[in-house]
Amino acid sequence: MHKIAHNLTQVLNRIQVAAVSCGRKAQDITLLAVSKTQNTSSITEAHAAGQRAFGENYVQEALDKIAELNAFAIAPALEWHFLGPIQSNKTQSIAQHFSWVHTVSRLNIAQRLNAARPETLPPLNVCIQVNVDGELSKSGVALSEVAALSTAILQLPRLKLRGLMTIPNPENPAPAFAAVAALQHQLNQTLGLELDTLSMGMSDDLEAAIEAGATLVRVGTAIFGPRH
Repeated sequence: MHKIAHNLTQVLNRIQVAAVSCGRKAQDITLLAVSKTQNTSSITEAHAAGQRAFGENYVQEALDKIAELNAFAIAPALEWHFLGPIQSNKTQSIAQHFSWVHTVSRLNIAQRLNAARPETLPPLNVCIQVNVDGELSKSGVALSEVAALSTAILQLPRLKLRGLMTIPNPENPAPAFAAVAALQHQLNQTLGLELDTLSMGMSDDLEAAIEAGATLVRVGTAIFGPRH
């Protein structure tokens, strides 16, 4: 437990230093602990150390963890974010068990999530995944297509469009971060949107992301250590 608690403290300190260095407040930046491939005991340890938001990439793995944590009455206190590619046949499970989805990149997937989101739950928070570099190996929409997809998602009442997400080229992430931040500002100004979330930055580049305006950083290895 002490190791994960120590790592969380270290990451929060990095966020604090990065925020102060660019004139921002650390409390305006959410730390999302990426718990994919980690076991429930690691999540429990992070929860005991004060962490509440967790990110998962694989639907069945996440559902198994949520069920196991429910048995210990821990899961209701946690906020689950889906970070992986979204398959059509998984939209119902995602819509029913997650509070956030960061990887929306197609309208038909957004429509399926909207249709499957239970009325008993608040609207599902979603981010559009942006593929800045146009790399075929990455999911996401091109910068030029984000406005149209944003406008379409706004018509879906069980979804709440919160912002943009990106995974940059690790060799030089700063330009992608800046481009996505600029696009979000442009969307808010020209379309009158109220997007408040920039999901960008991971263990190795969270400082650059925060400098560019990230409001949520997705950190796995720096908290939990190497994946199991």
